Amino acid sequence: MDRVSGVPTLGEIRSLEEALHRPEVRRSRAAVAALLAEGFVEFGSSGEVFDRNRIIEHMAGESGADDGEMCASNYALRPLGHDAVLLTYETRREDRGGSGRHVLRCSVWTRDGAVCRMVFHQGTVKAQAGPDGAVPDR
Repeated sequence: MDRVSGVPTLGEIRSLEEALHRPEVRRSRAAVAALLAEGFVEFGSSGEVFDRNRIIEHMAGESGADDGEMCASNYALRPLGHDAVLLTYETRREDRGGSGRHVLRCSVWTRDGAVCRMVFHQGTVKAQAGPDGAVPDR
């Protein structure tokens, strides 16, 4: 990182976030641990809640064989204070059968000196419009 303190930039945070999308990073306990702050919490798109240790183990055990490639878009970064930011974006993943999963995502990242770490992540499955274009009520 270029800066030692202050609000992280979109480029910095996007790069760190996208590292967590890559299978070789996800399968490395050390790499994931370096990106997640102590006290990390995730509200997963599966509906499960993960603490830092549980998500490290979960990611390390993923096979990823039939998951398909994840495409991320619509990144936005909002400062939450002098050294914290909220990253929002969307992901889409299509499996081999052509069906897709669209997820709205947000992460809170903080900077501690020269290092940024994720403290919170949430994924929410986006409701898909029906054939008539309407989104079902929940």
